[in-house]
Amino acid sequence: MSNLFNMPDEVAHGFSRSAKDFLNALAGIPASAAVAPALLHEAGARYWEQQWALWTDMLNPQAAGDEARRDPRFRADEWTGNAWYNLLRQCYLANGGLLEDMVGATGYDEREKHRLRFFMRQFIDAASPTNYAATNPEAIRMAIESNGESLRAGMTNLIGDLARGTITITDEAAFEVGRNVAVSKGAVVFENALFQLIQYAPLGTHVAKRPLLVVPPCINKFYILDLQPENSFVRFAVEQGQTVFMVSWRNPDAQTAHTTWDDYLESGVMEAIDIALAITSADKVNTVGWCVGGTILSSALAVIRAREEDKVASLTLLTTMLDFTDPGDLGVFIDEQTVLQRERSIGSGGIYPGRELGFVFQMLRANDLIWPYVINNYLKGRNPAAFDLLYWNADSTNLPGPMYTWYLRNMYLENNLRVPAKLTMCGVPVDLGRIDMPAYVLATQEDHIVPWKSAWRSTGLLGGETQFVLGASGHIAGVINPATKNKRCYWVGGDENSNAASDAEGWFASAQQAPGTWWNHWIAWLQPHAGGRVKARTKLGSTKFRPIEPAPGRYVKVRSG
Repeated sequence: MSNLFNMPDEVAHGFSRSAKDFLNALAGIPASAAVAPALLHEAGARYWEQQWALWTDMLNPQAAGDEARRDPRFRADEWTGNAWYNLLRQCYLANGGLLEDMVGATGYDEREKHRLRFFMRQFIDAASPTNYAATNPEAIRMAIESNGESLRAGMTNLIGDLARGTITITDEAAFEVGRNVAVSKGAVVFENALFQLIQYAPLGTHVAKRPLLVVPPCINKFYILDLQPENSFVRFAVEQGQTVFMVSWRNPDAQTAHTTWDDYLESGVMEAIDIALAITSADKVNTVGWCVGGTILSSALAVIRAREEDKVASLTLLTTMLDFTDPGDLGVFIDEQTVLQRERSIGSGGIYPGRELGFVFQMLRANDLIWPYVINNYLKGRNPAAFDLLYWNADSTNLPGPMYTWYLRNMYLENNLRVPAKLTMCGVPVDLGRIDMPAYVLATQEDHIVPWKSAWRSTGLLGGETQFVLGASGHIAGVINPATKNKRCYWVGGDENSNAASDAEGWFASAQQAPGTWWNHWIAWLQPHAGGRVKARTKLGSTKFRPIEPAPGRYVKVRSG
């Protein structure tokens, strides 16, 4: 299995460092990180109470049935109906709880404790009895009922994934970009070495005068915003009368291995803005950026305003960080040593493989994106189901080394973007406070990549009027919440006087919960910035920017090796 779980350097370094720190803490070395005796005593007392309770529960294993079934790993009847499995489950949970309590009892600062807790959680999750054939009752039952066929099929799946170097999480043969995902009608109207610009065809007779430019993250493919018609953000915006332009980033290779952060701004976002304006003859564009795409977009807008240019009517940020004070679990992979190592290896030119980055994101949700597929694919011998979102998730992209290392150091490690004039981009000092157009800032409540309170901090950095909205669910499902289904909820209307970076809780306490998707709220917010309405264009592109090929274009179809 070591080849299957080939850890990126950050992960391997994190595990080894955390294990050493954990052992040193328990031994009282260094003294400043000694275990707090009172907390350790409480952890021990709680553990032995749990041990006594689980031995008592052996006489009545059904007593904990409801609690066990709330954990999706232990939904099989044997985990509560069989005394031995019930004991195994409860021992595992009690031991895991003890390890987490021991981390909490160390004297490390909160940053180091967060790092240690994260890697301890990886160890605890990996140790679950559900992950092993000998202690998984469903796997054993399936092996008996199939006369061993499930184990043979599981071995075949394992060998296949070892050859691929990754875990299969969906039926990839069920989807094809341009056939049943990324199918909105449009054309590539411009391309350079960094991106293609897609213009989508109108679906009505009239459109907003000002176009809408969408900047997706360069660490993923853009079609998360255009999966299938029923859950396509692109289609929704077009149906609402927007002329949508989409940046489709090139999947970096040896030819683009020297691309810098400034290139993504000057030859990427700012080029796209100028072309969208030229094609539509509009005075300004409205802009949307998601995740790191929002960070790139905001940086580009700061450069534009520093140059005294006025091209953008509004800014929408979807689960984006501009202040990296609390980067969430991603922060555990980043310290001076790991960033310096990356700078030395690829900072002057090279590629950071998308597969490695994808594994890091899987680790953030190991019980959703790693272990269920180990169990299903290898222990049960099943093939994963077809799921468009997971197909997109497995379609990784590389990053150019200079851009990636600059981003790590200046955003995650040193948090420089939030400081006015600390960074120079494209030859000018940048200040997010000069981004003075209206901004719609969306965060999601269960986001494990951009914690919602970190996204909230953007409201204290941007110079214009901000509308903060908190959506339900996580980083992906909270954004891709189509209006056709109108599920979940969002919070809006909190105290606008609480726009201090430290008062996210104050905003939430005064916010109102609204049913359904934030999409409808956003499109209503965007309408006043549309610049009026004009007759829809019958042809895409223009005399200067003629269509090159149909959407979704070539760049998005290039897969990482």
